[in-house]
Amino acid sequence: MNISVIVPLYNEAESLPKLCDWISKVMEENSFSYEVIFVNDGSTDNSWQVIEDLRAKYADKNENNPVRGICFRRNYGKSAALYCGFQAAKGDVVITMDADLQDSPDEIPELYRMITEDGFDLVSGWKKKRFDNKFTKNLPSKLFNATARKVTGIQLHDMNCGLKAYRSEVVKNIEVFSEMHRYIPYLAKNAGFTNIGEKVVQHRKREFGVSKFGLSRFVNGYLDLLTLWFLNKFGKQPMHFFGLIGSLMFLLGFVAIIVVGAMKLYALSHGQHAMLVANNPYFHLSILAMVLGCMLFLAGFLGEMISRNSQSRNDYLISKTI
Repeated sequence: MNISVIVPLYNEAESLPKLCDWISKVMEENSFSYEVIFVNDGSTDNSWQVIEDLRAKYADKNENNPVRGICFRRNYGKSAALYCGFQAAKGDVVITMDADLQDSPDEIPELYRMITEDGFDLVSGWKKKRFDNKFTKNLPSKLFNATARKVTGIQLHDMNCGLKAYRSEVVKNIEVFSEMHRYIPYLAKNAGFTNIGEKVVQHRKREFGVSKFGLSRFVNGYLDLLTLWFLNKFGKQPMHFFGLIGSLMFLLGFVAIIVVGAMKLYALSHGQHAMLVANNPYFHLSILAMVLGCMLFLAGFLGEMISRNSQSRNDYLISKTI
C-alpha cells in the first residue's frame, strides 16, 4: 500500500464527508493505493456514526474498502489518537492531517514524492500564510516555534503543523505520548531519523465547528519541550544531572561552613567580638546547601537505579543487520 492517511478528530462530524471525498479524489487521480484511518477521540457529536456511514459508502465503491476507523471511549488527546493511528497504519508513507479542512489533501502527492524520491524521513508542513487570529495564535506560535528551533536544533518554521508525511519506519519506531504530538520531529530526531524536511502548504479557513485548542497549549508546550529535552539528554543517566549539581552544591556548602568557622576562630584568636556560629545566617545557608546537595545526589542515585531496572534500558533502534 502506498499511503496511509491518519485523521485524528474530536467533534468534526460536519467536515468528515467532504474531507474523505477530497482525499479519495486526490488518491484516484494519482493512482495511489491508500487507506484513510479516522481516529475518533471520544467525540460527543455523531462523528463515529459519520465514519461508519463513510465506510459503508466506500465499501460499495471499492473492493478493498479504504476507510477505517478507531473509536476511543473517551477523549484522550491528539497524541493518543496519533499513536494508535501509527500502530494501525499499513502504508509505506504515512500522512497526518487535521479533520477541520484547514489542511488541503492536494498537498499529498508532493509530500509523498518528497518521502519516496527525495529521501526524507519526515516532511513537516509550513503554513506560511495563515488565516488565524494574529494576536491569539500567530504571534504566540512564532515565539513557540523560535524556542523549539533553538532547543531541538531542528530548523522548522511550524513544528506543530498537523499536515506531515513520514516514512513508515519512522512512525513504527517513535512513541507519541502525553501531549508530545507537538514535537514529533524532535522524537524522530532522537530516534535517529535526522533527514527532516519542510514544505510550504496551504492553510485554509475553518468551514465548520470551532478550534479545540486554547492559549493553554503554549504553556503546556514549553513544559513538554523541557521534558523532552531533559529525557533526551539525561533520561538514561540521571546521575549525570542530579549527581553533578548535588555534588557541587554540597561542596559549596561545605566550603562555606569552613569559612564561617575560620572567621569565628580568627575573631576569637584576635580578641575580637564574634557572634555565635548558630546565629550567623551564612551558617544556615551553608547547611541548607549541603542538605539540598545530598537530596539532589540521592535523587540522581534513585533515578539511576530505576533506569538500570527499566525494561527499556537496552532498547536501541537498529537500522540494518547483515
